[in-house]
Formats: sequence, structure tokens, C-alpha cells
Amino acid sequence: MGTHSETYDVVVVGGGGSGLAAAIEARAAGARVLLVEKNPKLGGSTAWSIGSISATQTPHQRAKGITDDPQHHWEDMPGFAGDLSDRDNDALRKILCDEVPAAFQWLLDSGVRFMGPMPEPPHRQPRMHNVLPNSRAFIYHLERRARKSGVIIRCNTHVSELVTQDGRVIGVRCQGQHNGGAVLYGTKGVILAAGDFTNSPELKARFMGPIEAKVEGVNMTATGDGQTMAEGLGATILNGDLALGPELRFVPPLKETLVRRLPPWRALAAFMQWSMDHMPQALLRPFLMQFLTTALAPSLSLFEAGAVLVNQSGKAVHARPERLAYALAGEPNNRGWIILDHSVASRFSRWPDFISTAPGVAYAYLPDYARNRKDIHTQAQTLESLAEHLGMDEALLQNAMEGRPAIGPYVALGPVRPVFVHNEGGLKVDTSHRVLDRQGQAIEGLYAVGSTGQGGLLLKGHGHHLAWAFVSGRRAGKMVASL
Repeated sequence: MGTHSETYDVVVVGGGGSGLAAAIEARAAGARVLLVEKNPKLGGSTAWSIGSISATQTPHQRAKGITDDPQHHWEDMPGFAGDLSDRDNDALRKILCDEVPAAFQWLLDSGVRFMGPMPEPPHRQPRMHNVLPNSRAFIYHLERRARKSGVIIRCNTHVSELVTQDGRVIGVRCQGQHNGGAVLYGTKGVILAAGDFTNSPELKARFMGPIEAKVEGVNMTATGDGQTMAEGLGATILNGDLALGPELRFVPPLKETLVRRLPPWRALAAFMQWSMDHMPQALLRPFLMQFLTTALAPSLSLFEAGAVLVNQSGKAVHARPERLAYALAGEPNNRGWIILDHSVASRFSRWPDFISTAPGVAYAYLPDYARNRKDIHTQAQTLESLAEHLGMDEALLQNAMEGRPAIGPYVALGPVRPVFVHNEGGLKVDTSHRVLDRQGQAIEGLYAVGSTGQGGLLLKGHGHHLAWAFVSGRRAGKMVASL
């Protein structure tokens, strides 16, 4: 099938939160909008997220009598960056903090519901709001809003090249699963909303190092397509060496948990929001644990207390707790298990020693994993039987646990894998989200939002990446459509 062409006012590349926000606002401003997504369905890293948004002046804050403002938010954010704060983009941070209240209300108007706000120092006020019932709610409601408004959405369409004319980006070249090659023209502009590069070995090797290049991203399709295409036109990537990770994460269940299967209907989310405020924790806890134990990070205090990380053969993986994810990245298949003897297992069965936590919600202990994640919880009376159950070399496992009691019970949690959750390496952009070249000049017709257009902005702390996705997407959509 030959190449054909189509013409729109705005072409958006990427169907996560930032891309949907850009497409919806561009369409609301009167533009003819096409959104293309390389995957079979929309979602991006937004759908993989925990679903937190940090914002001020929200209805949730007002309902709890919290007085807060964007200026204080702007002042507090550098506390998350610590020694890296001098690498932040103060101007973009100001835009984020000033405009996230309106973006939060826009999400509410779209049908998205939240619980909170939750405290997270160094925020001086509780600002973190968690989506209900899960992060797919963002995509569910925004896709409905986009389609209803007239945005054309095309999945299974992989953009391979930016098309230019006289130095201006005028469209994209893509390959579709069912319609062959196409050149999609955007007369007003092209908006890159293709996510980060946490699963690009090439970009991670260049900006971070060879070990990091071996570590997978939580979102396996986050391959830095937008950054790579823009670099070909002279764009530059800022803060490419900064990332959340690598860190150990439990492998997600083969079958999705109850909370991930729940449909993100508005009525269901409203009921959940009411339940969080009115139902006893004893009734809520089993439900919350389905969320808490899905794919979260084991606490490093496990290893400080004596738990041992072994590879898939049972060989001990040695490193300081904060470097264990790096060490596991060099092992076969990047997979490991956390082995606990009886004393460590008993300790992490109750407060204050927890296996994992979800921000602002609750803590998960070993009994929670035993009940809700039987796929990654294995218990045996001896190391011999544990090794047999997990298919490990008994001698290697015995050596890894040398000096421990001969009789258990022993518990294995895993597999765990080292992953990058997100990285900060976005294209350099101006305050209008135009992509800039190495000389600081705008590449005409090219815009970038979300992680692709992070522009040196540091988004440490929960809830800032999604906040930037929606703020930057909405702003760029409006600006490009108004040209």
C-alpha cells in the first residue's frame, strides 16, 4: 500500500495524559485535530502511574479548611530537588504551580474523581490528590471528551519522522498497522507528547551509563521517540541523566487486581471517595491492599534488617541497599527474589516495619502480601524446600543465607526487577512549549509537552509529573490552535 497524505490544523503525537489534554484544548479552540498513538490503545505512562496530582486551591483542600496558594507551591517544590535545585527551570515551575489548580478543575469537569489531599513534606500543606478508582480513569474520561469534541484518534500508528519545509515542521511521517505509510500535515503545528525514554537503551546509555541501559522502564513502550526525532532537527535534551530509579519493583500480577479491573465510572469513583471519608479502615483495608500490593517498591529497610536479595538461581546479590537495583540489573533476566528468615518475616508483619507503601494511602505488611499477592509470596519450612519450589540451586541459596536457622519458616517475595519509573530528560522548550534548538532558537512548528517537553523542569515528589502533563498539554493545545 502506497503513502498517502492528510491535512489537519494540529497533529498530536502520543495518546497519554499530555497528548489528550493538548488535543482536547486545540479542538476546543476550533482546530481540526488528529491524535496518533503507536500502541493499540491510548494510555501512555499516565495509565501506568499511581495517579497522584499535587495541586493547590482545590475543592478538596477547601472542604478540609486548607488555605493554600500557587506561590507557596512554587516555593516548596525545590525542597524535593535538594542539591539538584539549581538545575531546575524556575519559569516552567511557576507555570506548573500557577496553572495546576485550573487543570485539576478541568479534570473534575471531565469526570475524573480524587481522594485527598494527602500530606507530603516538604509541602507545607496537604496537596497530593490520588485518582479514583485507578489511573485509567484519566484516559477513560479524557478519551471520551476528546472523541465527543471531534478529535480524530488513530492508534497503531507509529510516527517515524518529522516532516519539514524551509526549516519549519509541517507534519509527520508515520506507518499505520492497517493503512500503510502516510504523511500527516499539521498546518498550525505538531505537538510531541510521546513520553520519556525510560525504556530506550540507546538514550539511557548516552545520558546515564551502560548499567542503566540494561534496566527496563515500567512503561515498556516509553522509548524516547519524540526526543530522538526532535534531536534530528537540532533540539537538545535537558537533565537526561536524572531519573527515578533504578529501583526494585515487584513484578505485576499476571491477572490484574480488583482495583485495576474496576471500570472508571464517575458514580463508582464518587462512591469510593465517600467511602474513604466515612467507612471504617477495617472494612477498607482489604480493598486498599489490592491497590497497595500491585507493583510497588519493597522498602530498603528490609535489607537493612537482614533480608537477602538473590538472583533466579539463588545466588546472593551483594550491594548496599540503595544500589541493589543496579546490582540486579547485571544478573540473568534482571530478576531476583527477596528472602526473609523467620525473624525478619515476623518483624515486617506489623507497624512500624512495612513491606511497601502507596503515597498517602496505607502501608502493606507481609500478611497483606500473603493474602493478596500469592503469586509472589512463597513460604517454606526449610531452604531446601524453598529452593525446590522456586527452581533455585539449593547450594547457592544455602550459601546466600549462611548463618541463618536450619528451620524456618522462610519467605521469598518475588520476582522483583530493577526498573525506571520515569526520567527527567525532556526537550528544551520555551514558556510557549516551542522546542528550542542548540542555539536557543525555536524550531518553527514544533512543540513538546509532558515528559517529552519537560524543558529542564524538575518534578520530584509525588504528583508533579501528571500535573505537568495536563498543564503543559492544555497550554500547548490552546497556543498552537490560536496561531
